[in-house]
Amino acid sequence: MNYVRCFFICCAYLLATWISTVHSVPPSPVNCDTNGLNCLVSSTYRVWPDRSTCRAAKVTYPSTEEEFKSSVAHAVKNNLKIKVISKLAHSAPKLICPGGDNGLLISTRDYAKKIIVNISSSTATVDSGVELRDFVDAIAKYGLALPHSPYWDGLSIGGLLSTGAHGSSLWGNGGAVHEYVVGMRLIIPASADEGFVRIMDLTKEDKDLNAAKVSLGVLGVISQVTFALQPMFKRSIRNVLRTDEGLEEKIIAFGSASEFGDVTWYASKRRAVFRVDNRVPVNIAGDGVNDYIGFQKTSRAALEAQRDTETRAELRRDSKAKCDAASKQIAALLMLGMGFKNNRVAFTGYPVIGYQNLLQTSGDCQNAIDTIPLTLVCPWDHRFKGSFLHQTTVSIPISQIHHFISDVKKLRDMDPASLCGLDLYNGFLMRYVKKSSAYLGKTEDMIDVDFNYYRADNASTGRLHEDVYEEIEQLAVFKYQGLPHWGKNRNVAFVGIASRYQNLHKFLKVKQRYDPQGLFSSEWTDTILGIDSRGVTIQRDNCALEGLCICSEDVHCAPDQGYFCRQGMVVELWLCMKSMFCSEKLLFL
Repeated sequence: MNYVRCFFICCAYLLATWISTVHSVPPSPVNCDTNGLNCLVSSTYRVWPDRSTCRAAKVTYPSTEEEFKSSVAHAVKNNLKIKVISKLAHSAPKLICPGGDNGLLISTRDYAKKIIVNISSSTATVDSGVELRDFVDAIAKYGLALPHSPYWDGLSIGGLLSTGAHGSSLWGNGGAVHEYVVGMRLIIPASADEGFVRIMDLTKEDKDLNAAKVSLGVLGVISQVTFALQPMFKRSIRNVLRTDEGLEEKIIAFGSASEFGDVTWYASKRRAVFRVDNRVPVNIAGDGVNDYIGFQKTSRAALEAQRDTETRAELRRDSKAKCDAASKQIAALLMLGMGFKNNRVAFTGYPVIGYQNLLQTSGDCQNAIDTIPLTLVCPWDHRFKGSFLHQTTVSIPISQIHHFISDVKKLRDMDPASLCGLDLYNGFLMRYVKKSSAYLGKTEDMIDVDFNYYRADNASTGRLHEDVYEEIEQLAVFKYQGLPHWGKNRNVAFVGIASRYQNLHKFLKVKQRYDPQGLFSSEWTDTILGIDSRGVTIQRDNCALEGLCICSEDVHCAPDQGYFCRQGMVVELWLCMKSMFCSEKLLFL
């Protein structure tokens, strides 16, 4: 049976496009009463990691900087918590929750008008609410390019910077977008004498810019950002399928050989796709585009059928069905060029050559027409029963990636079928990220490992191969001291990470100067930054299933379903393991 999302998209998208032009944008992440009060806040991913609710007293939608200042001044005057939220809210953790019910949300949805290009200095200043796609296309008209960006183009400029979003490269300044920020304009709290608000204009000469360009939104409101750009260039892309023999060494060398390259590892199939991706002169023929299949608007019926089929396979513990489907997905993706198209029409073969703005990032469904009924949708649209997954993204030091891959191979070799569930969601995507100048950026050259897997509708339901996925997550975070992506991951990925940032004390000093009352802080940000000592884990029944805790007793798993707290298979980690036998409660000193 084929319940693979990408395989369904490959087939169903063509059919649905032919029979219908009805499609729908994702819904707003904020739902309030008719007066814009008593708001319930969600993320694009449907629920928060702990499945709790997030509320705010009010939301505002400024369209000018003066309106932004007015919103901040009102909150400061009334001592209200403040959080900035983007149009689509793609961060998985609770970065946008102000805490309590009396906070103020300020949305950048309508603050997306200004993109000012300075051709002589090769810079552009942009409003924080502008979406990535709009920005890279606008500067392309002036013959300029942003060297790197995340792969999804529906993120706002302010949001992607706040969470340290990146592409893939060890060349030059590296693949992190914030490494190309040369100026930033912030709106921060002030005294009553100053009207409760003031503007901070930071340039590349200001050390505070190293705090502001990856800030988690705790310093103030990002009003505008100035980027250093490059002359427009083209890229030549070729995906090369190889066995994963020697991947431990090959992945390190590949980072030096390909400027924009990445590696997609299908561990259950013992295969890896190396994306050979380098810039070429603009006079080289080619008009290719990146139209990644997983980011296209998709048939709602197909997505719901896929979810139902995958859920049934989980309940039957049917590893074979997942492995068969993973094989079909990989074959379909390779046949379709992983979503790349020659001459903007279809994939006809490698290399795919095109302009930087058309190849660096991809998306489609967020810009569809909002109509009912929902026929074509974003796969993650929570108004229907579609994609629902855990998303783990951890950056591992290059010096440790060899050992991490070796450990994952050991797990794979014990039971190859255990990793088919990851390959259903495009395996391990591994991108290169250079050591950062930002205080909350990467602390050394790293490889960012991104893997997704099925998430149960019921938080107390154990997953097929639960223990394997937990062990991989804990290997990355604890054994190899990985750094979690600020805008993704489950709670356990953030345990103790404050101690891994040697410049955290510098960031906190800036935070204290910019927001001494902590109005832009929340319980979540205070915890992950080490300000609040309570920790990010939540101890309760079934907590380990959702990554809210590391199990220390059986009730943290699902003993009624046969999931007990046991030691991992590769190292001494504790995780929820499926067993046919009853267990005695584990005791820990």
